[in-house]
Amino acid sequence: MTPRTSVPDAALTGLRSGFAGEVHVPGDPGYDEARTVFNSMIDRRPAVVAQCASEADVTKALAVARDQELEVAVRGGGHSVAGMALSEGGLVIDLRRMHAVDVDPGAGTARVGGGAVMSDLDRTTQPHSLATTGGRVSTTGVGGFTLGGGSGWLERKFGLACDNLLAADVVTADGISVHTSAYENPELFWALHGGGGNFGVVTSLTLQLHELPEMNIVMLLFRPENGPEAVRAYRDVLESAPDAAGGGCIYITGPPEEWVPEPLVGHLVCAVLLTYAGPRAEARDVAAPLLALEHEAEIVDTLPYADLQCMLDDPPGMRNYWSAEYLDGFPDEAAAAFCAGAATLPVPTNCQHVLFPLGGAVARGPADYPLPWRSSPWAVHPFGVWEDEADDEQVREWVRTVRAGMMPWANGAVYLNFIGREGQERVMAGFGEEAYERLARVKARYDPDNVFHLNHNVKPAVAMV
Repeated sequence: MTPRTSVPDAALTGLRSGFAGEVHVPGDPGYDEARTVFNSMIDRRPAVVAQCASEADVTKALAVARDQELEVAVRGGGHSVAGMALSEGGLVIDLRRMHAVDVDPGAGTARVGGGAVMSDLDRTTQPHSLATTGGRVSTTGVGGFTLGGGSGWLERKFGLACDNLLAADVVTADGISVHTSAYENPELFWALHGGGGNFGVVTSLTLQLHELPEMNIVMLLFRPENGPEAVRAYRDVLESAPDAAGGGCIYITGPPEEWVPEPLVGHLVCAVLLTYAGPRAEARDVAAPLLALEHEAEIVDTLPYADLQCMLDDPPGMRNYWSAEYLDGFPDEAAAAFCAGAATLPVPTNCQHVLFPLGGAVARGPADYPLPWRSSPWAVHPFGVWEDEADDEQVREWVRTVRAGMMPWANGAVYLNFIGREGQERVMAGFGEEAYERLARVKARYDPDNVFHLNHNVKPAVAMV
């Protein structure tokens, strides 16, 4: 579709009539805020931003997009690193007003609006000592996160976010509202477990919650020369740890926090984070080999899970470029390669060089979902976050260098929420070939014209169009 700078007044009048939310077009006071996403590298100017407040608003916005031949983007949290929540000259279905979270403590479930972010979910479930696997920051949209699979601190204990998806309400490209669960429209329900936003606008999700009365962390800082020993020790701990243990190893720029020794502020450090969904004494026991290592700073603390989710929040207005590799193993040679990747990490910036453990409930989850990476025991995630446009190529090259260094142990599968636009081969690697073909058949049924293509796109199966 050709990008548009405006749409006819009559079409806008029709959209605004009876619209419960707000509609913004270029020149409106709220337009620039409405088109701003967390990644400041993304600067797109939609013709219309429809901030929907109800499912009826979504249906109406889709009808206008269809009538005016406008490219459609769907915005939940707006956390796609590639800016897939915006369309240049198109129509954005902005769900942020639909952020309500309703908890049923007796059933242990939460019904979550399609525009809710993690803090909406976590702050609502926290008073009930309940939680489910969320992202690792509080600003991630629950919808896009879950539909893409959903990897987070609690995944080893409670599974991926999509493993906890019980039902969803979807508005399809032709404006039809569809309820889906294991018993209703089960093939669409299957596709929502990792297939992303390919099939419609998900206006609500019902998620399984779990009891989480106590959350603990052990955070240690090491000088970079001691990083390899710390990384190997963390690997050894996690390979025999209970499912309640998680976390990661993260090379970062030492932040200006009270608990960080002043000589480390602004310099490369290796942080080891052990998260523990259980009692503090158990967390200390699991972390004992790490605590025994020479380190520069430590935090051992009990804190609400919702607060943990805020610890690594991305600063707003920063430039972002990410990627990932999933590994079949993490021997000493892989650990050395991972640590070597930190040597060129741009410092000082907000970039993070991350090693995540999987396993536990992730590996035991349903094998038929389109998530070929779930069987990987480890993931390396170069997470570029910086401020100065002049550093763009340096950070991109660092991300590419990290990926290249991990190739001897990589299995080719990838969690698509961790990457931007890296080509169709990587999309296939995110779903797996057999699952992609099945997704394409679901796509052909619910979105044969590929209206929802601003995503890690699954093209409709031609035979079913």
